[in-house]
Amino acid sequence: MSNQVSDEARVIPLRPAPARPATPEPEPTADKEPLWRDLVGQVLRRERRAQDRTLKEVADAARISLPYLSEIERGRKEASSEVLAAAAHALGLGLGDLLSLAHGELTRRTGTQHRPTATPHRSYHGLCLAA
Repeated sequence: MSNQVSDEARVIPLRPAPARPATPEPEPTADKEPLWRDLVGQVLRRERRAQDRTLKEVADAARISLPYLSEIERGRKEASSEVLAAAAHALGLGLGDLLSLAHGELTRRTGTQHRPTATPHRSYHGLCLAA
C-alpha cells in the first residue's frame, strides 16, 4: 500500500470567504443635477481659456495658489466667496458675473424638468449669495 501525498498544502478556511460586493451601476447623469462647484469651476476654466491665459497667470493675479485654482476649476474644492471673487476679478469679471454665468449653465443643463410642479414658481429678479 502506498499513500501518495500531494505537494500542495491543503487549506481549510475557518470562515467563509467574504462575498464580493456587487459593482454598483453608475447613476444616470441626465437626471442628476450638477453640483454648484462643478458649474463654477467650468465657468472659470471656460473664461480663462477664452482669454488664452494659463492657470499660473490667473492664480498669480488672484493671489491664490495654482494647485488650488486647478482644483476649483475641476470641481474638487468648494471655494469661499472671497476666493471666487478674486478668481473672477483676475479674469475681469465681477462675482455677480461669475454667478450669473454659472446660473446660466445650470439652467441650460437642467432646464425646467427638475422644477416641482406642486410648488408655484414666483419669479425672483434679485441675487442671493451665501457663504
